[in-house]
Amino acid sequence: MASLTETLTNENKKAAVVDDCCALIDAEVADKGGISGLAIKAGYSAVKNIKPGFIRHAVVDLLPDFAKALDPLYQEAKTGGKPVGAHISTNAGRAADALLSITDGKVRNAQSGLVKGTYEKLRGTAKKNVEAAIPRIGKLIEKHGG
Repeated sequence: MASLTETLTNENKKAAVVDDCCALIDAEVADKGGISGLAIKAGYSAVKNIKPGFIRHAVVDLLPDFAKALDPLYQEAKTGGKPVGAHISTNAGRAADALLSITDGKVRNAQSGLVKGTYEKLRGTAKKNVEAAIPRIGKLIEKHGG
């Protein structure tokens, strides 16, 4: 059975996966409300306006690592005959921790002060926000990797 990394970064699918990931991020940010939602929207907007193309570049850069981090959940679902999206959603905490371990490492090595500063301001609520995104992530994985 192919790994999630092989499935999502396959050259025949990669552009569509990246497009869907960017749309997912936009939708998640748009859904945020309240004071923390304003901070997320402001930070996201600042990054998009100051560094056009940054989000897409980040998705392309992070996709293999994210897929690798989520591969254990993907394999569990596949070998257990469970729907991938539902299994990942049921394990939202594990999935969020796996994804955040990747971004934490990347931000530690980031050159951009804006990216580091924005991430550090939002990191405290990141797990809750990533867990909220897991159902969409699960559906995206199901769409592209079955």
